[in-house]
Amino acid sequence: MPKESIAPDKIDALARDAALAADAKVKNKAQQTIRELAPGQGIILSSIQGLYEAAGKGLYSGITVPAINIRGITYYVARAVFRAALKNKVGAFIFEIARSEQGYTGQRPGEYAACVLAAALREGFEGPVFLQGDHYQVNQKKYSSEPETELNAIRELIRESVAAGFLNIDIDASTIVDLSKKTLDEQQEKNCQVTADMTKFIRSIQPKGVTISVGGEIGEVGKRNSTVEDLRAFMSGYLKRLGPGIKGISKISVQTGTTHGGVVLPDGSIANVEIDFKTLKELSKLARDEYGMCGAVQHGASTLPDEAFHHFPQVGAGEVHLATGFQNIIYESKYFPGELMDKINKLISDKYANERKQGETEEQFLYKTRKKAFGDFKAEMWNLPESNLRGLSDELEGRFTLLFQKLNVTGTKDLVRKYVK
Repeated sequence: MPKESIAPDKIDALARDAALAADAKVKNKAQQTIRELAPGQGIILSSIQGLYEAAGKGLYSGITVPAINIRGITYYVARAVFRAALKNKVGAFIFEIARSEQGYTGQRPGEYAACVLAAALREGFEGPVFLQGDHYQVNQKKYSSEPETELNAIRELIRESVAAGFLNIDIDASTIVDLSKKTLDEQQEKNCQVTADMTKFIRSIQPKGVTISVGGEIGEVGKRNSTVEDLRAFMSGYLKRLGPGIKGISKISVQTGTTHGGVVLPDGSIANVEIDFKTLKELSKLARDEYGMCGAVQHGASTLPDEAFHHFPQVGAGEVHLATGFQNIIYESKYFPGELMDKINKLISDKYANERKQGETEEQFLYKTRKKAFGDFKAEMWNLPESNLRGLSDELEGRFTLLFQKLNVTGTKDLVRKYVK
């Protein structure tokens, strides 16, 4: 049966309403319409579980799946991702958004999903589309004072995300690892319990016939590097608490030397970071060989130098998370108006002054805080002239193409079709 042709202008209008409509009914209707149109065009929201299980069985190797966080003008950035994927026959890539990002960028799961699907419609992409809840993270302070309230907030976010088509969820309870405890088992105890409980909750609400891909985390990004012993201690406690007959996590996030957004120097530039690829290789091998996972996950990688990325598939990393580097391309592009950047910097200096740390230079503060402008200036960014949006999108497309090549996911469309139901 031939596919119905959808006018590009209609998709553009639906995406705009899905993100910007002031009337909630109009916004929800646009999101729903996009969700309904996608399957008819061969665009299927999917879990990456089958692909990761195949990696755990040794059925393929040598690729690292990029998980791409989009903080703003999501429709246009996602279009750049899909264009790069189509040109390079890429099937193994993920769109994700973290719990914290949903707050400061003003993007709930339904809106984010709709913008990504609209981008797929607009660019003529067909096949599985993977949406992921990134860092569904336990807030350590809130957990300490009211643990059940904090965990219920995460459960409700998971429920909302799954309903929007997020069939990949990363639980991050690494924030409640207690390094003051004497043994590794004791240090990881709360992490094991919360991750197991959240896994069971996800299994209880996942759509019929779908196994949601769930991720865990053993080392908080920016803290001390993870070890093989940490991973074994976590998995032992996690599997014991998960119990028999319940599908566990498909990947494990670890710390090997990075920080989210990179280490910002006083002049606003990013310091060179040494990633412990040896540890990443050991952890990835252990995750696959002993626990059937796709490997270890590297966070905070988007600001690394280009020559670092080819190492990830070489050492067997299953997935790499990328965010701030794309934000930097947008803000530092010749297509991003200077007067808007000036407005952003002024608002940051005024609105978020209480977040400035002692000893931070102006450049450091602006760099670390400007991510929040994607929410504060959401409409202004969407309303940039079409020529500016196209220029930004083209620059990002080049970056996505480079990363797809470095991470060795070019030509993976057939691999994904083989293992993803």
